[in-house]
Amino acid sequence: MADFLTSTHRSKWIFTPHDLCCSLELKLFGSLFFELIQVSVNYFVQKEKYKAANHRAKQMLEKYGATRVDVDLDGSLTYPELQSDVKENADKHSRSKPLKIDEEQLLRAFYEFKIQDVCDAFKFPRKIQATALIYFKRFYLQWSVMEHHPKDIMLTCIYTACKAEENHVSAEELGKGIDQDHQVILNNEMVVLQSLGFDLIVYSPYRSIDGFINDMEDFIYSNNGQLQHLKDLHETAKMVADRTMRTEASLLFSPGQLALAALRRANEEHQVVNFERYLNNILSRQHPARPVPELTMYLDAIDQMVNNLVTPTAADMKHIDRKLKYCRDPGSHEKSKKRKHRSKD
Repeated sequence: MADFLTSTHRSKWIFTPHDLCCSLELKLFGSLFFELIQVSVNYFVQKEKYKAANHRAKQMLEKYGATRVDVDLDGSLTYPELQSDVKENADKHSRSKPLKIDEEQLLRAFYEFKIQDVCDAFKFPRKIQATALIYFKRFYLQWSVMEHHPKDIMLTCIYTACKAEENHVSAEELGKGIDQDHQVILNNEMVVLQSLGFDLIVYSPYRSIDGFINDMEDFIYSNNGQLQHLKDLHETAKMVADRTMRTEASLLFSPGQLALAALRRANEEHQVVNFERYLNNILSRQHPARPVPELTMYLDAIDQMVNNLVTPTAADMKHIDRKLKYCRDPGSHEKSKKRKHRSKD
């Protein structure tokens, strides 16, 4: 059986030292806690990765006049050609403006929501949705949206997730289903795989939620009425986890912690168990020396990320999309200016 504790997900993609990482999988309890300050440091490191990618794209725009990185089928990358007259001839005020870091963040958030939208349309299991989201997040720790358009990467991440989770769908079928060129998916497959370090096994909170629900049945000595409430709790927790997967929490916390945070939030609505007593019960069985308030602190941190989650609309994206188009393809900027000039005439 796959083991999160020994996985590349844990060792390479949670952004915390190996001996401080944790899992709350049932039957897979490892070291339960890591220092909250370490989470803060890792969050800072993660933000620095976004800054570095944004800075590189800005430099590319300044030097080459464009940021678009084209990808061939074999995964080879083609960068913009050096334009010696960019600085001399371009009017500073008319040059394409690069996206700001917060604009990139909004664009990523928009397409993360779209990933869930597409997966729902195809009726893919939640596991595929979660895997595609994590692939997407990992990819943009290394690249700017100005270099690789998130719409293209979104589709490739879904396609790759289907393969990894053995729910194969062809690129043609995926592209046709949402009216997109399937060749874009195939062209980007290798650069996505390379950017993921070929680490394709992903652990999402849904399996942990299932395990905790089974454990709760014994904890509350369920009768038939309580079992129905537990089912309701289960469904709500999975919906909370859907939102959680769109936050940065999946890059900072283990699947078990994400699952407990989702269950606690769902339990606030359904009031099925005394959740603090349940956490005490877990810890008394597995880590008797660990206090509940310490675990609660991490669940609070996840909860706060869910509270702060923003879902941008297509209207919110109009200005950012226009900037993205211009910095990836400056020729479209010139065409737009000519159209405006002609309309004035």
